[in-house]
Amino acid sequence: MSNSSSITQFLLLAFADTRELQLLHFWLFLGIYLAALLGNSLIITTVACDQQLHTPMYLFLLHLSLLDLGSISTTVPKSMANSLWDTKAISYSGCVAQVFLYVFLISAEYFLLIVMSYDRYIAICKPLHYGTLLGSRACVHMAAAAWGAGFLTALLHTASTFSLPLCKDNAMDQFFCEIPQILKLSCSHSYFREICLLVVGVLVAFGCFVFIVVSYVQIFRAVLKIPSEQGRHKAFSTCLPHLAVVSLFISTGMFSDMKSPSISSPSLDLVVSFLYSVVPPALNPLIYSLRNQQLKGAMRKLISGWFSEAMNNS
Repeated sequence: MSNSSSITQFLLLAFADTRELQLLHFWLFLGIYLAALLGNSLIITTVACDQQLHTPMYLFLLHLSLLDLGSISTTVPKSMANSLWDTKAISYSGCVAQVFLYVFLISAEYFLLIVMSYDRYIAICKPLHYGTLLGSRACVHMAAAAWGAGFLTALLHTASTFSLPLCKDNAMDQFFCEIPQILKLSCSHSYFREICLLVVGVLVAFGCFVFIVVSYVQIFRAVLKIPSEQGRHKAFSTCLPHLAVVSLFISTGMFSDMKSPSISSPSLDLVVSFLYSVVPPALNPLIYSLRNQQLKGAMRKLISGWFSEAMNNS
């Protein structure tokens, strides 16, 4: 038996036991991480450099890419390092930082996706009021609210979780520090306080999910009333990527939270955690760049400019 004051490190769950599979895991995660790093950095640079993309939709997309970069950088590099050096350890302070940063970035991303749904709703259902409702100041305030709400959520949950006495083993059934796994290490009845916070968080998230669904019902009703096929295509090209990102983000998270304990196993938990923590940040840039012609054109222009400059310098 031990308590939280005597715990100096936690042991994370490894993806593999054999050295060959550990190295395979390292190279797989390295490829995914570099793809996420390249894709999100390209979106951030493109939106920042192209004046034509300085609109609310693309500025929110820039914030989304920043959050995706942060969330995948919080979990994947440590897992890669553990596989490369054949270890499972993470320090107590490192675990606290990982929990805080991950909850902060994921919560902020969820709130930002709600803001982006509102942006698409106003743009398509109330286009005449778009400039009034989503001016530059309003966009800054909404983006700041998403980041601020994520920060407060993370601060509340991290303080509540790590104030609990930890008197069980320090091994987790997860490849990164996660609140449900830390609660399993506590034998104090006060963990119900954190469970209540999680329940409240789930209810708030469900309310926000209903808002997104209602928004998109209204959006699709408005799009189907557009007389020209070109107009409908343009509206769908700006809405479908966001809807795909929201669906991917919410479905993977809900599957993780709602899967039956009877089918739970360390291997399945690893796969599920990979789906909701690693896959969305890597796929989001691809989803947005596939259907958005304006963003693809700006990316081509930026990349061709880089190549031309490199050729001139050489």
